[in-house]
Amino acid sequence: MKAVIINGGYSVNSRLTGIEVEVEKLLSKTNTTYDKILVHKLPAEALITANYANPVIVENVKKVEDADVVILLTPVFKGAYSGILKTFLDLLPQKGFENKSVIPIAIGGSIAHLLSVDYALKPVVSILGATHVTNPVYVVDKLVTRVDDVYVIDGEITERLESTWKQVSRFASARV
Repeated sequence: MKAVIINGGYSVNSRLTGIEVEVEKLLSKTNTTYDKILVHKLPAEALITANYANPVIVENVKKVEDADVVILLTPVFKGAYSGILKTFLDLLPQKGFENKSVIPIAIGGSIAHLLSVDYALKPVVSILGATHVTNPVYVVDKLVTRVDDVYVIDGEITERLESTWKQVSRFASARV
């Protein structure tokens, strides 16, 4: 199984990066190969102008095409997933998530934003043809801390990520 992590955050120094690191540990522990896309590091003009032909965009869209599992990471602002993530999702083919499992992971300031993943992000994932979408893993930002250069993730979050990964693995096994 191959995964791609699409990080729709705005900085490599955010708590979302801490969650990404935890996801990478999980993928390594389960011997899952993966690629990573940091959307904010892609060419801004290509994203904003929807330049499908930009070589960097083409290369990163290919990473999504080659994956069995898509892991979407996003902060929640003003009740919605990040516009940074949206600029990349808009560049995917209409059925860019077809035959793939998608794991939406979001971080926000309070539990009040939990439903934003369901009403804002899931419809886009559905339109992109995802075969299997897990329940979102929503993280309240205070559950991710940073001590020096090390992120500390609350054990509950790690357990939820592991449980979600097991669900995806079972789904993938059943499809074979």
